[in-house]
Amino acid sequence: MRRLLAGLALAVTFSATPLSGVAKAQEKTAFSVCWSIYAGWMPWGYMQDSGILKKWADTYGLTIEAVQINDYVESINQYTAGQYDGCTMTNMDALSIPAGGGVDTTALIVGDYSNGNDGIVLKGKDQLAAIAGQQVNLVELSVSHYLLARALESVELSERDITVVNTSDADLVAAYQTPDVTAVVTWNPLLSEVAAAPDSHQVFDSSKIPGEIIDLMVVNTETLKANPDFGKALVGAWYETMELMQSDTPEGEAALEAMAEASGTDLAGYKAQLATTAMFYDPKDAIAFTEAEKLPETMMFVSKFLFDHGILGQGAPSADFVGIAYPGDKTTGDAANIKLRYDPSVMKMAADAAL
Repeated sequence: MRRLLAGLALAVTFSATPLSGVAKAQEKTAFSVCWSIYAGWMPWGYMQDSGILKKWADTYGLTIEAVQINDYVESINQYTAGQYDGCTMTNMDALSIPAGGGVDTTALIVGDYSNGNDGIVLKGKDQLAAIAGQQVNLVELSVSHYLLARALESVELSERDITVVNTSDADLVAAYQTPDVTAVVTWNPLLSEVAAAPDSHQVFDSSKIPGEIIDLMVVNTETLKANPDFGKALVGAWYETMELMQSDTPEGEAALEAMAEASGTDLAGYKAQLATTAMFYDPKDAIAFTEAEKLPETMMFVSKFLFDHGILGQGAPSADFVGIAYPGDKTTGDAANIKLRYDPSVMKMAADAAL
């Protein structure tokens, strides 16, 4: 559900004026974040159900609730409208929806990136270049669309060389079973299903563009500044759960089983999804990723894709419309309009055992 149509989130249309005034940030003790079903985000549900989140909230004298919202797009819309203090979303959607809509947003936790969870499958062809001239079924303006654009670049093609057919994720597998559909772009578990069909070939996947489809927990920047303990509690609960997931203990296995059941699969199925998800179990790895030179380059790719497809905020005059801040005072886009911030400071506290 994480990769639903990004453009539909703009059904709640936000102007370029900041929306953070919807609920002016102030000191408070009760918070809520929202999340939706995806392999890398299942820990949030487990933290809520197991009491790990409550334990960390109690440490700081806070109340924090992690609320599951089945509709990914709706979760982002509700966060953007100020109904939640934080939300799980991809880097692309964080830029296009809250940041593009004027809500100053901080990537508090860089949780993982897709490392094979998204891919392109051709019927009867085993080379990506053979996609030229074909109709390609995918969820338009989603990260599948972004993956396609990046794949086409790798073989010196562009979207002018193919025809995109917008297809609901609920219909993709059935559509691929018809003779007329010969090329699809999708994500797991749908990807595994279509790739297993007769005469099918997975010709490109997100492992070819590592670190570009990133999964985050973002929070409202003003709320975080006014309530730094809110960020500390979230990060502390997250990394305690990360440690449990990789502990190779009965307790860790039970946690994974609970996440698998909550996501509608079994333990083997969930572990298979995690295998193509580059989880940052160690905060030091997430920090290194966030501080690397590649992240600004990736976000410039994303900004250009969003602008070219008209979803970088209403009336955006260029791909540089939204400013993005990174560690070390680096920025891309409009430095006078910083609305998305990659700030690893609280993750560093986790790495230093200072929470």
